[in-house]
Amino acid sequence: MTGPAGGPGVALRPGRGYRIGRLAGDSVSLRISPRAVAVGVALVVVIVLAGVTTLLTGDYPIPVADVIRALAGHGDGGTDFVVNTLRLPRLVTGLLVGAGLALSGSIFQSVSNNILGSPDILGFTNGAATGALVVLLVLHGDASQASLGAVAGGVLAGAVIFGLSHKHGVSGPRLVLIGIAISALLASVNSYLITRAKLADAVAAQVWLIGSLNSRGWEEVRPLALALVILVPLTLWLGQRLAYLELGTDTAQALGVDVERSRLALITVGAALAAVATAAAGPIGFVALTAPPLARWLTAAPAPPLVPTALAGAALVAVGDLAAQRLFAPTQLPVGVATSAVGGLYLAVLLVRQRRRT
Repeated sequence: MTGPAGGPGVALRPGRGYRIGRLAGDSVSLRISPRAVAVGVALVVVIVLAGVTTLLTGDYPIPVADVIRALAGHGDGGTDFVVNTLRLPRLVTGLLVGAGLALSGSIFQSVSNNILGSPDILGFTNGAATGALVVLLVLHGDASQASLGAVAGGVLAGAVIFGLSHKHGVSGPRLVLIGIAISALLASVNSYLITRAKLADAVAAQVWLIGSLNSRGWEEVRPLALALVILVPLTLWLGQRLAYLELGTDTAQALGVDVERSRLALITVGAALAAVATAAAGPIGFVALTAPPLARWLTAAPAPPLVPTALAGAALVAVGDLAAQRLFAPTQLPVGVATSAVGGLYLAVLLVRQRRRT
């Protein structure tokens, strides 16, 4: 088998527990891990259970039969409004946001070769938040304009971080350090914008900064889904190079990978994923940090398992939002509170493991 750039590569032997299938006259090979398939199915089950519970329960409980009729377009007015206008778009937004953030985190952790290399730590989500806050608090734009501002802010932050970290190529440690510095700078800018805003605007902006799916409708789902239809296939295609990049620059180049072009393309796609996800729901913390290592641990995959990673991110957001809605009812907490609690626990476990190793 050749390397990803078509040059001389190394033969990839089927690992333990893998099955190899060949298509199109042996020109395309597939490595299928039964464990990864099982993990993917289990995550889909978790997502379905969380989704069904979200649609059925709440301040207005709805029987299963009525939910099915509403989804089929035959429900009564009240049930149709609750299911198709309030609960379903919120659920779909959360699933798409979770998948996008998880894929973005997987890209940046592999490119930086650092488990802390996620868009919320490197400054991409803070950049998106700055763009949205500028539109909301300075330009006094509406929600749709704030989404455009978030995308622009996230992409601009990505360009700045990449430009400052590029010196005879992009190194992982330099990318992480510069990203953390830019993130801190953007966080201070966001705090300044909030302190200078009117009280009502500042409260609304602070809630948005936590990351929330409250009041999300189909107007958020459509542009997010359209963006992911473009970005997810690009991620899966470029993702073939992530395993090679994790081996180091010299090894990746020896295997035929154009390292700098690959890193630029991956960082661009990763920044776009983080930006559009943040535009839809605000900067939901720690999903991009925790979903990729969780998926890799569950699948025991030697390379980033992108599909299980996306499913893990969707499951984290769906379960987190369900917990935020139901555990403290009638108060509905932002989903960012739940994911931050999980992320904080993950960081604590990570630090303990690192301390034991040293």
